[in-house]
Amino acid sequence: MINKNIAFVSKKMMRLILLLLGVSILSFLLLKYSPVDPVMASVDYDTSLTPEQYKKIAEYYGLDKPIITQYFIWLKNFITGNFGTSLIYRKPVIDIINERVGASVALMGISWILSGVIGFVLGTLAAFRRGKIFDRVIKLFSYLQASVPTFWIGLIFLLVFSVQLKWFPIGISSPIGVISTQVTFADKVRHLILPVFTLSVLGIANVTLHTREKMIDVLNSEYVTFAKARGENNFEIFKNHCIRNAIVPAITLHFSYFGELFGGSVLAEQVFSYPGLGSTLTQAGLKGDSPLLLAIVIIGAIFVFVGNMLADILNGILNPNLRR
Repeated sequence: MINKNIAFVSKKMMRLILLLLGVSILSFLLLKYSPVDPVMASVDYDTSLTPEQYKKIAEYYGLDKPIITQYFIWLKNFITGNFGTSLIYRKPVIDIINERVGASVALMGISWILSGVIGFVLGTLAAFRRGKIFDRVIKLFSYLQASVPTFWIGLIFLLVFSVQLKWFPIGISSPIGVISTQVTFADKVRHLILPVFTLSVLGIANVTLHTREKMIDVLNSEYVTFAKARGENNFEIFKNHCIRNAIVPAITLHFSYFGELFGGSVLAEQVFSYPGLGSTLTQAGLKGDSPLLLAIVIIGAIFVFVGNMLADILNGILNPNLRR
């Protein structure tokens, strides 16, 4: 058993290392061959910059070296824990990440939990009322959710709930003009509500549709028919038979949703001007800030990898057939 666990961990770690190498190389090359000039972006495209000043800035950040040399310098520093200095913020990348990772974790964590719970509940209710009006409405709602992009949903939420109804602030994570030490927990929650609901919409549709189909398969099975013949009601059937069989694929799907969750957070944070890693990643890409962009991309790759690995582990725990 111990040898199997060691082999499992070793295999996962090797895959993670190869994934991070591939992602970092691809991201680095795409950024270097993009039309963005990182030197000019670092000075906000100041046209008064002289060639001598341009050359000194390039030398300071190591941008005058060959691309391969730049990558291996970055890789060596990254392995030793030095994430480099941001070209646009002009301070250590690790400090920027520490400042903004909390906001992104709160946004993605709450959205992930909400989408899973709401999706599972809606899928279950639709399955138990299959063919009826409620089931049709849920399916239509799910298809619309799956086909509508995140940024469009965010803009609609802003237009309706912030501009028209004025229930929530337009964006940002705290009130404008208020010192950070004076921002209350209630203020942070109020600014978080719209981004959370925008991002959670991404995962609700998939979980709902998959849960509904699995629940219907279970309800059509012979052992459920026998349970109905014994006089069990819908709640007893759900508790004793349905939840065990439907929750495993729902968990797998929801953990594999980590990739879409991270990608969706980039759009949601951009729409609501939310100061998390997603909006920072966008700024780093637009201004050619390779140290900052690569660090966030690596974090995103680890985030997605861990989500898929947790899905595999939980599947093995919940489904003994997979272990065998």
